[in-house]
Amino acid sequence: MSNRWPAIAAAIFAVVWLICAWKPWFPEDWALENVLSLLTAWWLLRRHRRAPLSNTAYALLLTFGIAHEIGSHFTYAEVPYDALAQSLFGISISELLGVTRNHYDRLVHFSFGLLCYRPLAEVLRPQLMGASSAVRIVAPVTVVATISLIYETIEWSAAEVFASDLGQAYLGTQGDVWDAQKDSGLALLGAVIAAGLSTSWRRHLRRRPDRDPG
Repeated sequence: MSNRWPAIAAAIFAVVWLICAWKPWFPEDWALENVLSLLTAWWLLRRHRRAPLSNTAYALLLTFGIAHEIGSHFTYAEVPYDALAQSLFGISISELLGVTRNHYDRLVHFSFGLLCYRPLAEVLRPQLMGASSAVRIVAPVTVVATISLIYETIEWSAAEVFASDLGQAYLGTQGDVWDAQKDSGLALLGAVIAAGLSTSWRRHLRRRPDRDPG
């Protein structure tokens, strides 16, 4: 299973991608959202041949990839989690939390930091072999923050280039002028939490040398 998991994860993502590619609510926005997804998937497949990540890292990336594909299918501002919760459990998540805005995009930005910290740490590990433990912990957090800021800049640029409904659907601010700052802040928060959890786990493993860090 250890050797097969990356292929299984890739197959699961491919199936989810095909399902979400079927009649997306806003096809042009779906196409824009998936440019970086496909480039990342291509890069991961090429990198796996020479420097595979851990099974845990692939599982985290798969989880984030699925969350992103759901958002791209509906557009982030229109993911019907409220309707799903009401049909399954008879409750409204928005009413429960006292919000009116669709916060699925906030969840995915937070998940980017939380779920992608470990894979980025593994990618950076060879370059940080001689660095201190503090640098090895902080570097992936910095990369998460940088990628998040670059992505927000890309969103803003796309909104300027495409304008009209397509640009607004891709930008997904939902009228919040601080949307980019909040999204980047949540990604950073997720990465900080992941760094704390990773550090605590490694300290635990040092006390339990018989345990496999995964």
